[in-house]
This record gives sequence, structure tokens and C-alpha cells, in this order.
Amino acid sequence: MHRIIWILTGRVTAWLAIAAALAVTGVLTGLGGTAQQSDVVQALPPNAESTHAADLQKRLPSGRLNPALVIYARDDAALTESDKNKFKNDAIEYAQSALAGRVSPPVFADNGQAALVAVPLDAAMPVEDLQNTVEKLRAVAGHELPDGLTAQVTGGAGFTADIAASFSGADTTLLLATVAVVTALLLITYRSPWLWIVPLAVVGAADGATNATLALLSRTANLPLDSTTTGIVDVLVFGAGTDYALLLIARYREELRQNEDRRAALRNAVHTAGPAIAASALTVCLGLLALLAAPLTFTRTIGIAGALGVAIAAVFALTALPAALAVCGRRLFWPFTPKPGQPNSTTTGVWARLGTLVSRHPRRILAFSLALLAVLTAGLADASIGLSRTEQFRVQAQSLDGFATLQRHFPAGAADPTIIITRQSTQQQVLAAIVGTPGVVSAHPTEQADGLTAIDVVLRDAPDTTGSYDTIRALRAAVHAIPSAEAAVGGTVAANLDKRTASTDALSTVVPLVLAVVLLVLILLLRSLVAPIVLMLTVVATYFAALGAATFLFVHVLGYPGLDNEVPLLSFIFLVALGIDYNIFLATRAREEAHALGTRDGMRTALAATGGVITSAGILLAAVFAVLGVLPLVTLTELGIIVGIGVLLDTLLVRTLLVPAIAMLLGDTFWYPGKPHRAAPANRHFRQPSIR
Repeated sequence: MHRIIWILTGRVTAWLAIAAALAVTGVLTGLGGTAQQSDVVQALPPNAESTHAADLQKRLPSGRLNPALVIYARDDAALTESDKNKFKNDAIEYAQSALAGRVSPPVFADNGQAALVAVPLDAAMPVEDLQNTVEKLRAVAGHELPDGLTAQVTGGAGFTADIAASFSGADTTLLLATVAVVTALLLITYRSPWLWIVPLAVVGAADGATNATLALLSRTANLPLDSTTTGIVDVLVFGAGTDYALLLIARYREELRQNEDRRAALRNAVHTAGPAIAASALTVCLGLLALLAAPLTFTRTIGIAGALGVAIAAVFALTALPAALAVCGRRLFWPFTPKPGQPNSTTTGVWARLGTLVSRHPRRILAFSLALLAVLTAGLADASIGLSRTEQFRVQAQSLDGFATLQRHFPAGAADPTIIITRQSTQQQVLAAIVGTPGVVSAHPTEQADGLTAIDVVLRDAPDTTGSYDTIRALRAAVHAIPSAEAAVGGTVAANLDKRTASTDALSTVVPLVLAVVLLVLILLLRSLVAPIVLMLTVVATYFAALGAATFLFVHVLGYPGLDNEVPLLSFIFLVALGIDYNIFLATRAREEAHALGTRDGMRTALAATGGVITSAGILLAAVFAVLGVLPLVTLTELGIIVGIGVLLDTLLVRTLLVPAIAMLLGDTFWYPGKPHRAAPANRHFRQPSIR
């Protein structure tokens, strides 16, 4: 390890290390190319009944269709003859885009105020072609509309086209917003006209290498990617990578105040901060990889891609960054250049005073911290899980408006009927069981092929409500009671129910796994049992407090109906994995100082030494996650807000007050069964390894 650090910081070898990092990034970028895009968010759980129904439906003609629904409507007035002539004439033009040139005849609402025309499109049509086709349909529908008549294109094709349009350019917007936030916060942190360029360039190179690697894996290993996944990974790389850079540079600046030789100071900084950064990155990566135990493709993909991104960010922070700092020299910090003899941050400043305050009143600080976390956790009383398709997007789109219009004029479930696939031989038995199920408005067979029958079922309750989910469960119980039917209940509502169930099951599977992995890493790193358990409990408490505070904000301020299915699990992973980072940096420094000062004074010194940089890192990470709000998915907005609140709580409350208070109350028991040895401070100066 000493030899590697020496190479990274040498006069000539530092330049070679930078060249190697640039070469690796260039090669990966050249090999990466364009990622193979998949609809990861909408992927179904592999073992769910809705997935089985979708597979069976592919054997039927409708399984190859993605319908566009055109809804014509008047408010509080019946359709006129002129209106009917309009959409009959439109149907002729729709046929030019429809699969096999056929358009379904109009279906009229019972109130006579609306009509629905279905335009079947090829489900295998590329998204770009689908967008163009939907725009063409909308142009036809909106041309020369009679006064008072509205025409909107919705349905599966309309939703897909609008979602794709809303994400157009979103990756670039997210990346630019992230870079802007990181740049601004680095400028504020360092107050230097050029120091911020070095960590930003290193993290930017790491992000480029990550995206190139993911693009390569999407084509060679069939790793599913979409804009949501790449957006989250960009935020992870910039957030974690910049945090690692802040921590290394802060330790380097501290060493420069004690050492005339800047290269020796840099080697000391890498030698002391490097293990904590590596342990932090390992914890985050293992936590993310625990998502492989989750059933949903979207969640597993986030785990793989996120772990890869954090690993690459850590490698760049521990290799390219030291080399860049070695090349730039001490003047990189101008106008606040650190020099030997300057005041030590462990004895002066606001963080030193805060450490003294905690050491004097640890019980009061502990009580205050726990009370605040409990109050914030109370916001979970308003929590509900699951959003409908129309509630998952923050953008205004014609497909959403059309869906709302359809619901006003047709039975609530008609907007998105449930599809039941059964054997032809048991069609009548299954149909009778369906009609006799409470919550069903109507049911009728739609097609037959390959020995199968598809039955469209209109539910009484609106899609993705508690009533609609209860009806889906009742339908499954009813049709499964006919064993020879081998019936499967599918459709959008059934799929969303299965996703919600899978997400809930994943919490009970993944959460214990993540806690076990992180606890094991902490035990090995700190060589203690008490400290890791304390740190884990505080991070979990932070998660519940952040989730409660964010839920209150979503429900009472932003007007969201609840949390999306994947948000509780993903926010838990990010908060535990990333939140434990700051406790690792604090605890490793406290353990280092405890050898000379004891637990109480060691924790106070560690808080004073790391307070500024960890707070800066936490604020930066929270701000970077908040940038997820530029994307149109409510899921990402909720995820960014929860993680942002949690990181701020962990940075400003848990790591600053709660953990130091607990450690000071426990004393040396905090490190049990280990025990810090009182000794004179060790000589930390880095020596050149002998070369024979």
C-alpha cells in the first residue's frame, strides 16, 4: 500500500497516474457507445400472476397490440351529429396508422356525452416511431373540432409516448443541474478560484467511465437501462465521489498545517483517510448489491448499476485525485493556503466548541436528539404505499388529461380493464365466476386463439384504489377455484398490485440483509461490537425520521397521495449505505484519537476535526439528491427529498450530536470488546518504502 501511495504522489509518477486515468476513461468511453434502452420501471415481477397473464396474452392477437384510445367528449351536453361525423371521418385517417388498417367502432358513454375510439398499434413499434404515430393521431383528432368538443389521445400508446417525450433531454438536464450544484457548493466550501476544478474533474471522469461501462454492459450482458436508472446512478457517482474527494482534501489540508513537505503531507492524508473512504465505498456497494435479492427488475438494476458507479468513484478518488493534488501543489488552496503553524481545527472553531458542549451535557443532548427524531417519525401516520399510473408523473400530458376525461364518462374501471386469460374449454365457467365477483361491473370475451380465451373485465372502482385491489384478489380467488381453467388475472391494475406486493416482500428480505452486511463491515472496521450496533441503530432511526418528515411534506404540502412502491426500499438502501458513511468517518477518526486521548476526548477531537468537512459533504450530497426532482417521475422526486432530509439529519443531528453523546456516556465501553490503549501519539509521518 505504501508503495502504491508513493507512486501516486511522485514527481513523475503522479503525471503517469493521471495519464493512466484519462486513458482508462477514454478507452471505456470508446467501447461504451450507446446504451441499449429498456423499460425498467414498468417491468413486472418475474413470478407474479400478472406476468404469467402477460405471457399468455402474447399468444393472442391482442398481446401484440399497444392501443391508443381517442376520447371525444362534451362537458354537460350530448354529442351532436356533427361530433359523430367528426370522429367517424377521423377513424378513416386513423386506419392509416392502425395495425392491419383496422380501427374499432366507437363506443358511446351511457350519458351520451362521450365516445371512445380504439386505434390498435404494434406493440413492437420503437418508442421514437410510437411518439411520431401518436402525434399524428393527435393532429388528426384536433383538426377542425366542432365548438365545445374535445379530443384527447390516451391509453397505453398515449402514456408511453408522453413518458418518452417528458424524458427527452432529461438526462442532460439532470447532469447539468448536478454539475452546477456540485460546482456551487465546492466554491462555497473551498473559497478558492480553482481548487473546486480538481475534484469536479475527477468525479466527472468517474461518471463518464461509469456511464460508458453501463452502456457496454447493457449490450453485452443484457443489463436493462433506462433514463431513471442512469439518472440515479449519475447522482450517486457525483454525490459519493465528491464526498470522498472532500474528505481526502480536508485531511490533506490538515496535514499541510503540520508538514513542510507537501508530498509527505499528501501521503499521510491518503494513508489515514484512504482506509475510511475504501470502507465507506465497500459498505455502500455491498448495501446496493443486496438489492439483487429484490424481485423487481428496476430495483435489481439500481443495485448493480449503483454499486458499479460508487466503486468507480472510489477508485478515482483514491488514485486520480491524489495524483492531481500532487501535481498541483500547495498553491491549489490559494488564497487560504494551509501552512505549518496555523491554528489546529481540533482545538479551535465552532466544531471544537460544539464538541465541548456535547461532552458537558451528553444526557441532555441525547434526550433532545431522540425526541426530535421521534417527532419527525410521527409523520408516518399519514403514510400510504402505491401510486396509480396517472399519479406517478409530475408532467402535464394529454394522455393523463384524456384518462381523466375517460373516467368521468365511463365506468371507473373501463379506462383500464382487467384482462383474464383462461382455457377456451372453461370459458363459460370462468365468465360466470367473474360476473359473480363483487366489484365487477361487466365482463365479456374479446378473442380466442391457441386454445385460450381473453376476457375483459370492467371494475367498479377506479384503477389502483384499495377497492380495485380487493376486487383483483377476489377475482383471482374465484377463477383459481376452477382448477382446469388455469386462469390468470392480469392487466395494469393487477400488475400494479403485484408490484406493490413484491415491493413489500422485498422490504422484509432486503432490509435484514443490508443491516447484516453493513453491521459486519463496521465490526471488521472498528473491531468492536457496541459501536457498530449503536451506529446502525442511529442510522435506522434517521431513516424513519426522514421518511416521516418527507411523508408529511408529500401529503400536506406537495399534495402527493402517497409513496410510490419502490421509494421506501430504495430510500432505506441509500440512507443506510450513504448515511453510515459519515459515521464511519467520525468513528474511525475517534478510534484513532482515542488511542492517545481516551474515548471522551477522542470523540470530541474527532468531532472538531471532521465536523466542517462532513457537514459540507452532507449538505452537498443532500443537494445532489434533491436534483432528482428535475426528472418527471414522482418516484424520483420522493426519493430525492427523503434521502436529502435523511442525509441532513444524519449530518447535522445524528453524527454531530447523537453519536458523540452516546459515545461519551458509554466511555471505553463504546469500543467493547476492544479497548483503546492510552499511549503517546504515534508518529504519522509517511516514510518512503525501501526499494532493493
